[in-house]
Amino acid sequence: MKILVTGCNGQLGRAINEVYKGEDVSLINTDFGTELTLDITDAEAVDKMISEHKPDAVINCAAYTAVDNCESEEEKAYTINALGPKNLAVAAKKYNAKLVHISTDYVFKGDATKPYVESDKPDPISAYGRTKLAGENFVKENCDKYFIIRTAWLYGDGKNFVKTMMRLSEDHAEVNVVSDQLGSPTSAMELARAIKYIVNTEKYGIYHGTCEGVCSWADFTSEIFRLANKSTKVNYILTKDYPTAATRPAYSVLENENFNKNTDFRFADWKDAIAEYMKGFKA
Repeated sequence: MKILVTGCNGQLGRAINEVYKGEDVSLINTDFGTELTLDITDAEAVDKMISEHKPDAVINCAAYTAVDNCESEEEKAYTINALGPKNLAVAAKKYNAKLVHISTDYVFKGDATKPYVESDKPDPISAYGRTKLAGENFVKENCDKYFIIRTAWLYGDGKNFVKTMMRLSEDHAEVNVVSDQLGSPTSAMELARAIKYIVNTEKYGIYHGTCEGVCSWADFTSEIFRLANKSTKVNYILTKDYPTAATRPAYSVLENENFNKNTDFRFADWKDAIAEYMKGFKA
């Protein structure tokens, strides 16, 4: 099997490479600053890359994920998060490749009282969410063999929330973390394992892919510090006390309904996943 990976230098791209180590799979890694550079916003470049390598599948890990910056740079975010996936979808269909496209909990408003399932109506409240939803729609319109996987609160090998908290704990006796935003911290390794599983099937469609269980950012921080034996105190604060450019969904819990219904793959509980991550933690 031959798989083309976009955004291979990101957290998920690195995890994808990790889960395929030792497998009889040829990974074509693309990103800026790598041997194979691919700008997914360039339709011609995308077509050329896929026509040359003829992968069986394309895993799109490339995205503009600076949520707050998206508010002032929505056009740039749209180009990367919407037009990029469109280009990949068009080329994937043209050359008969499966497409795995990663989306986000931000496509939902975040005012639910129970976990969102795949069939719930998206209603984004931020520029990031709007551009990612547009990307989903382009994939659906331009490709038949697609897996759209919405994930949330992702952490892995790269810049992430866990590393930020661990860095703060080095020189802070206490940290303020919001406690009224709920979600499911998700390990990039768990998501990569899920992608590895699903890409071998033909059960196309939209999937939610997050670790099981629910917590707040403050709860998550407390668990990180517990696992790392840090004595830094976590102050549970409200979102209104920590203003940001982009409005965050207050409730980001996704139900992995289609994974549980259509496959044998099950995501780990968020506490088990962060425990695994912290065992090999590198600042």
